[in-house]
Amino acid sequence: MKTMTCSQLGGPCDLEHRGESADDVIKAQDRHLREAVRAGDTTHQQAHDDMKGRWRRPVRAMGWYRETKKAFAELS
Repeated sequence: MKTMTCSQLGGPCDLEHRGESADDVIKAQDRHLREAVRAGDTTHQQAHDDMKGRWRRPVRAMGWYRETKKAFAELS
């Protein structure tokens, strides 16, 4: 199990997401951003918008996804 923070994934805080794979932490980050924005946390709005925008631009999203997977793999 590895840990990445919200800020390592492009967000504004140090909340830790744990998972067996990069996909696990990415999904946790997506949930975290949605929940934070729903709760009125404006500091997470830009990261939430970026997350939504990534999936509208698949080529750019794949670059972010590959970089995130690489960073996850490099964690000890």
